[in-house]
Amino acid sequence: MTAFIASLIFVVLAEMGDKTQLLAMAFACKFRWQTVMWGVFVATAVNHLLAAAAGSYLATVIPMVYIKVAAAVSFIIFGLWTIRGDTLEGEDNKYNCSPFWTVTIAFFMAEMGDKTQLATIALAVEYNTIITVWMGTTIGMVISNGFGIIVGNVMGKHIPERAIKWVSALVFIAFGGYGLYENLPPYVWSLPIISASLIVLAAAIYCAARLGAGVKNQLPVCENLETITSNKE
Repeated sequence: MTAFIASLIFVVLAEMGDKTQLLAMAFACKFRWQTVMWGVFVATAVNHLLAAAAGSYLATVIPMVYIKVAAAVSFIIFGLWTIRGDTLEGEDNKYNCSPFWTVTIAFFMAEMGDKTQLATIALAVEYNTIITVWMGTTIGMVISNGFGIIVGNVMGKHIPERAIKWVSALVFIAFGGYGLYENLPPYVWSLPIISASLIVLAAAIYCAARLGAGVKNQLPVCENLETITSNKE
């Protein structure tokens, strides 16, 4: 149960303002929201099942301590990635299938190498389980994208991106720091090393924030309520 809840919360936080959430919201301006949500669900279920399986496999071929240290470092990287932010690069216009398959294929491809997919791999390693992590991350993606569509489009408002981005990033970084504390040997935690690590982390956060200042990932908003409630396939 811990793996499920942690996976759900982490992905909900990671997805806020992420490229795939922006993609889902852009599609909701073109197609019925039910079609978008089914496409998001199917694409995520397949993508994250593969990611969770990959994480579980890695845990069997590489010593667990190394895997957990790498996973902890990856969470810190995900936090920096979240601070920097994401933008769409025409992913919502790349495919011309039926609405459902357009959303499903575009979302699956956009999720490849995205931080939520990589977080799924890391979570599967951390908890050494496939099904509960897969269920948690998949449901988390559906919740996050559903929230984004409703708040961003139906209600005609923007998600408070800056606040959510920083909260999400700090949660990732804290989780990564705790993972390093748990898995690195005690002699590593000397005062000089801790001090140097905090300085490097602060510099990395500053650089990510500066880079993020130039990333305009404003959430797409449909022109009016009628657009999203009456658009047809």
